[in-house]
Order: sequence, then structure tokens, then C-alpha cells
Amino acid sequence: MSTPPSILIFAGSSRVNSFNRKLAKEAARLVRDAGARPTYIELQDLNIPLYNADLEARGTPRDVIRLKELMHGHAGWIIASPEYNGSYTALLKNTIDWASSPAIAGAECSALEADTWKNGTKPFTGKVVGLLSASPGGLGGLRSLDHLAPLLRNLHCWLAPQQFALGKAADAFDAQGHLKDASAEAKVKAVVNEVIFGASRLAQL
Repeated sequence: MSTPPSILIFAGSSRVNSFNRKLAKEAARLVRDAGARPTYIELQDLNIPLYNADLEARGTPRDVIRLKELMHGHAGWIIASPEYNGSYTALLKNTIDWASSPAIAGAECSALEADTWKNGTKPFTGKVVGLLSASPGGLGGLRSLDHLAPLLRNLHCWLAPQQFALGKAADAFDAQGHLKDASAEAKVKAVVNEVIFGASRLAQL
């Protein structure tokens, strides 16, 4: 019997009461319930500065290497993306920009690590990614996913065919952070199941 795939889950928000963080945590729970191995992370827990090529030239920051390792070490990802001004957040873009940039040796990055991560697309290539979004509006942040999808494809990710944008998110969660509506949970579960299925199948190739 094959080993259940490992799935990395995170939200493109650092807001304390973020709807997308709640949605990402629900996805992690459903990944676990499905028998796969979830890893939920908070992007703000990583000490990653605003991307700057001059800063990078002095050496890739330690937590960027950690991020690359996390991304590469999981067969699939689930991203919950907020919508700011019709697109994804600066936090999410900055995370992707650093993760996709070739590593440079320096004070926090060894020559061996720089050589390991010299290919910027290495953390992304072959990853199966499920996209979620949540918003107080009726569209649920759908436009952010429309912008995020081509970016991830350009980095050689496989996208799950289904995605889910949760509208009216201010009323969607109970006091414990769980989705109130069974149909919304089922749609998140559908994305989760496609990521697990796709990651499992690609691992067999």
C-alpha cells in the first residue's frame, strides 16, 4: 500500500482573524480526515523580508531556504488566497518570489545549499496545488485565484481542476472556526481530494 502524500497548507494572509487562515485550517483538517499527511504553516512565522535583489545578492535568508525545503518536501499544496484589489496579496507574491529565486551563498546560506537550490523552479516543479479563497463579498475572492493560477502554472505546478471561493465569509465559520455550511465543506473537501489524488498519482510515475 502506498504512503499517503504529504500536503503543505498555508494562507496568503497574516491577519489575526483572517477568513483565509480559517479556511486553510479547515483544509488541513480535511486532509487529515482523508488519510493524508497535512503540514499547516503560517507565512508570518517565517522571517522573510520584502524581496530585494541587492539584499539577495548578499545571500539568501535562512528562512527562505527553510521555505524552499518545505515546499519541495511536500507532494502537494493547498493555498488559501485572500483578494486585495482584485488580485492576490503582497505577502503571497513576496513568498513566491523568494521561493522561486535561485539561492545565493552568504551568511545564512551555505555554498552547498546554494547549489542545491540554484534552480528557482525546483520547489515548484511537479507540485499539485489546490486553490481556495474566502472573502466577505459574494464572489469569495475568485479574482485572486484567476491571477494566482497562471503564476503557478508558469512555475511548473499542476493545478487541481476544482477550486473553491467562499463568499460571505464573515458568516461562514462557527465559534470554533469550522465551516457552518455542509455544502461549503464539501466543496473544500473536493479540492482536497483532487490534490491528494493528483499528488499520489504523480508520485507513482
